[in-house]
Parts: sequence; C-alpha cells; structure tokens
Amino acid sequence: MKRFRILGAAVLLIVTGCAPAAAPAEPPTPTSPPEPQTVRVMTHDSFDISEEVLTAFEEEHNASVEVLKAGDAGVVLNQAILSKDNPLADVLYGVDNTLLSRALNAEIFEPYESPMLEEIPDRLELDDEHRVLPVDYGDVCLNYDKAWFEEEGLAPPSNLETLTETEYEALTVVENPATSSPGLAFMLATIGHFGEENEYSWLDYWADLRENGVLVTEGWSEAYYEQFTYASGGSGDRPIVVSYASSPPVEVQFSEEPFDEAPTGVVVGNQSCFRQIEFVGVLRNAEHPELARAWIDFMLGETFQEDIPLHMFVFPANENADLPDVFAEFAVVPTDPVTLDYTAIEANREAWIEAWTETALR
Repeated sequence: MKRFRILGAAVLLIVTGCAPAAAPAEPPTPTSPPEPQTVRVMTHDSFDISEEVLTAFEEEHNASVEVLKAGDAGVVLNQAILSKDNPLADVLYGVDNTLLSRALNAEIFEPYESPMLEEIPDRLELDDEHRVLPVDYGDVCLNYDKAWFEEEGLAPPSNLETLTETEYEALTVVENPATSSPGLAFMLATIGHFGEENEYSWLDYWADLRENGVLVTEGWSEAYYEQFTYASGGSGDRPIVVSYASSPPVEVQFSEEPFDEAPTGVVVGNQSCFRQIEFVGVLRNAEHPELARAWIDFMLGETFQEDIPLHMFVFPANENADLPDVFAEFAVVPTDPVTLDYTAIEANREAWIEAWTETALR
C-alpha cells in the first residue's frame, strides 16, 4: 500500500507539473476571551439592585460593574462636577429633577439617545437633548397611620390644608428641605400647590403649620422611624409624616404579619404630592463610553426595571415593566402630582429654602 501511494503521487506530479502539495495547515490555537472591562456607576447611597441583575449584565457584555456610592444625590452631583475633566466613573445615576438644571448647566453628560426610550413615557423625559434619561420616579406625599386615626376617632388628612386645622395640632413631622431630599420635595409641593403670589401663599401655609406645631427633622429616617407612630412602633407621637407614595406597599412587604390592606395611607389628592424623577447619563470623558451606553440600555430594560420597586421603593420608568404583586395591590399613584420646571427649581432653590427657614424655623 505504501508503494502504491508513493507511485500515485509521482504520477500526479508528472501529469500536473506541480510542486508537492503543502502540508495541511495547523489548526488555529484557541484564544482566551478578552479581559472584562469595568463600567463604573457613580450613584447615591440609596442605590440598590439584585446581584442576579448585575450578573446578567456582566455575563451578557463580558464586563464587571463597579458601583461607587458617594453620599446623597446633591453630594454625588457636586463630586461629578468637580471631577468632570477626569471623571470618577463612566455613568452617573441618581440626579433628579430638583438637581437636573445644575447637572445640565455643568455640561458633565454626553448625549445618548437610547433605543429603550421608546418604552419610556414622554412625560418623564425632561431633557430633549438626551443628556440624561429617566430611570424611575416616586411621589413624595403625606403618609398617615391608619390605626392611630381610627382609635382617636379622627378623620385622616385629605389634603395639605387639613394639617393647619386645630384638630391636627402637633400631629405632623416633616423633613428640613435644606438637608433632606423628601423635605425639599415636600416644600416644592407646597410651592406648586399654594403659589408664591396668591393671597394665601406657600409661606402663609408654612407659617400656619408652624403655629399648629409641625415638627421638623433633619432627615427622612429620623422622621419616619423615630417620630412617626406606625414605623416607630408607637414610641413616636406623630401620626402624619412626609414620606413616599410607595411606603405603604413597602410596609406590607416587610411586615412579619399579613395585611389585607396597607397599615399606612397616603394623601394623594389635589396636588398634595411632588413627583421626583431620577435620571442616568454617560459622563463626558468616560473611560468606557460604549460600555456605559450598554449599561444605560440595560437600566432602562425590563430586567433592571422590574427589580427597582422592591430594592429602591420607587416606580420603574419603563411602561412594559411588570410591578411586583405587593405594589400592584397596595401602591397608590397620585393622578395630579405637583411638577415644577427644573430650571425654575435651580433658579429659586436657595432663595426658597432661605425663605422657608425664616418662616418655619426662626
């Protein structure tokens, strides 16, 4: 057989006049996948999302996600502005509509029109240039302890004006707008509701609240967990607190006992709430801008959006995202929340806070 193969090869060479055939090519050496790139997401301390969700993005994009929590939203924005020439991250999440104008004026974002915007309602998209994109929203509203009012035989508050009535003296706790995001939002709700120039203005309202014994705390945790009768287990003495419209379903979700209805209620009528919208954007000079855009697409997609309610206790911006059962059953969404133009908020925020301080505290 060997002689036959050699002879056959010789005949083939004579007939064709060709050189001997080249040896078969070596199979390609397997190459290892490229090292994962890291997308850095700068955000506020309240950011929270499932490990499984982060892992889903990392596996899809051969990437790792590094979350940089840098304080409350205002502190985070200040750091991003100070470091804009050499940013600390690729993405900034958590700027809301009370800080939006400051962020846009500082030119820290690279415009990006995500294809996922098709699933986001226009009413949440405040920046036509797509420098920031809406991720979630929540309404800051008055919450009340249902059992307390039932035991006292007193009707729960139905609007903002109720809090100034004699029967509701010393029943309300609010947060300082100079030090608290919900405190600022509630102050803006009163400005939008009562106006600045009306015969009965927002400052008249705050003067009446002060006269009626309103308590002011530095932050939400102190107000809700220490002063609010329900969340404090009765150690507090204020059955009305400034919190979120999403607080009742959260109370149900994390309660040790089942509820047929939420133990706390929300005052949602007649422009008594302020809607906060949180945004995300690609930072200019980002190290990995392409991966940053992929992360933003992911944040606006259903996997991330459906994880938001039970981790950050706000509502997803994506209309196609399903709400968890406890939100669908127990959440109350205001139909007519206060909204103020974000440029007006930026132009007047400090003056409003100073006027509030003079009226409510000094």
